[in-house]
Amino acid sequence: MNRRRQKIIRILITGGAGFIGSHLAHYLYSQGHYVRVLDDMTSGNPERLHPEIYAKRGDVRDIPTLWSLLQGVDVVYHLAALVSVPASILYPRDYNDVNVGGTVSLLEACRDVGVGRVILASSATIYGNQPVQPVKEDALPAPSAPYAVTKMAAEQYLFTMGALVGFETVSLRIFNAYGPGQHLPPTHGPVIPYLMQQISQNGSAIVFGDGEQTRDFVYIDDVVQALAAAGVAPNVDRQIINIGSGQERSINQAAETIGEVVGKGPRLLHNREKSGGTERLVADIAKAQVLLDYRPRIQLEAGLKMLYRNDPLFKKETVRRINTAKKLGFALWSNGV
Repeated sequence: MNRRRQKIIRILITGGAGFIGSHLAHYLYSQGHYVRVLDDMTSGNPERLHPEIYAKRGDVRDIPTLWSLLQGVDVVYHLAALVSVPASILYPRDYNDVNVGGTVSLLEACRDVGVGRVILASSATIYGNQPVQPVKEDALPAPSAPYAVTKMAAEQYLFTMGALVGFETVSLRIFNAYGPGQHLPPTHGPVIPYLMQQISQNGSAIVFGDGEQTRDFVYIDDVVQALAAAGVAPNVDRQIINIGSGQERSINQAAETIGEVVGKGPRLLHNREKSGGTERLVADIAKAQVLLDYRPRIQLEAGLKMLYRNDPLFKKETVRRINTAKKLGFALWSNGV
C-alpha cells in the first residue's frame, strides 16, 4: 500500500496489547495510521508495541477513559475480551461482565464521541456444531459455552447500537488464529502453541476426545489483513464475515504436522472421557473474499514453521542465555528468565 496516497486514519484498538491486537497495531502503524491502544494488560504486554504507539492501561468498561481515547478517532477495533472457553464455563459472570458489559460500554462511548465505524473481533465458537460444513455466516448459531454466548450477545449489541446511533458496524468471526506471541497460560491454552510446546520439549500432549475433531487454523498475518481491510472496505455495514483459512484439519493432523516441523514425534494422550468440543468447524470464506478481497496466504505447514522459528517460547536454549523478549517484542514467561 502506498503510504503517501492512502488516507491516514485515527484508530483505537481495545485489547491492542494482546496477541491479535498487537499484530494489528503494528501493521496499521506501519501503514502510516495513527494508532491508540487500550488494554488492561492481564494477558497483554506493552513491550510488544512500537514505542510510538500510544498505549494506555485501562478497563474497557471505564467510559471516561474511553471518552478520552476516542477523541478524533475514525475507526475502533474491539478486541478486548476474556477468551478461554473452558474458563467461561467456570466463571460465566466474569465473562458476561467483561465481554458483554465491556462491549456495551464501548458502544456507549462511541455514540457519545461520534465514531464512524466499529469492528468487533467475534468468534467462530458462536456456530457450535453445524450439520453443513464449511459453515456460512447465515447458519443458525448453536453456542455451547458461555464464551460463545457472550460473543453472540456482543454482536447483537453492536448491530443494534450501530443502527440506532448511525455508526457503521462489522463483525469478523475469527476461527482458530495462531502465530508468534500467542499467550499460553498454564491451563486451557490455545491448541497450536500448546501442542508445539509439548512436542518440541518431548512432552506428552493431552487431547480431549479422540483428536478427530476438526478446526480451521488461520495464521495471524491473514487475520490482520482481514481486520485491516474491514476498517476501510465499502459496503460492509452490519455484516458478519468469517475469517479462516478455509482448510479443515483434525487435532491429530495438526499434531503430526507440528511434529514434522520440530523434528520430533508427537506423543498424544487422548482423554476420551472428556468432550473434544465441536466435532467439525471450518469456515466458508466466500463472503470475505467478496467484501474484503480476503485471500488467506499462509498454509498451515508454512505458518507452523514461522511460529516455531519466530516465537521465543520455543527457543529454550536462547532463553537461558539472553532475554530476547524486548528484541522480538513478545512476553516471555519461563523458569530462569
